[in-house]
Amino acid sequence: MSDTPDRTGGSCQVFRAGAVYSGKQGFDYAAGISTETAGARGICMHLLTIPPGGRAKAHQHSGHESAIYVLSGEAQMWSGERMEHHVVVRAGDMLYIPAGVPHLPVNLTDAPVTAVIARTDPNEQESVELRPDLEALVPG
Repeated sequence: MSDTPDRTGGSCQVFRAGAVYSGKQGFDYAAGISTETAGARGICMHLLTIPPGGRAKAHQHSGHESAIYVLSGEAQMWSGERMEHHVVVRAGDMLYIPAGVPHLPVNLTDAPVTAVIARTDPNEQESVELRPDLEALVPG
């Protein structure tokens, strides 16, 4: 059981994307559900739009899994200890990132990419570990 207070009062809450915050990864996120906003204890969910040409910083989420649903656009992602794995994700695709796997998403298109991101870290940014040692391994 978490020491995080239950801010719901035992009822469901609706959150609308509005407030934006800058993540350590180098992108701006539309704040959604997290410990900070909802008192969540085991999950966070937010909205990310990667602008054309946008590139994250290489990073990993130690101890926390991520699930991503791409709403629109197309992005590429490199992952692995030497960024040796490459995938392309498009609107309608779902992407799973295991805990502790280094990764770096890039939008190489002329259109924004919008995705819903859910993570098992309710504090969202707490488990983000930057991996500058991997930056040069990703083209672009």
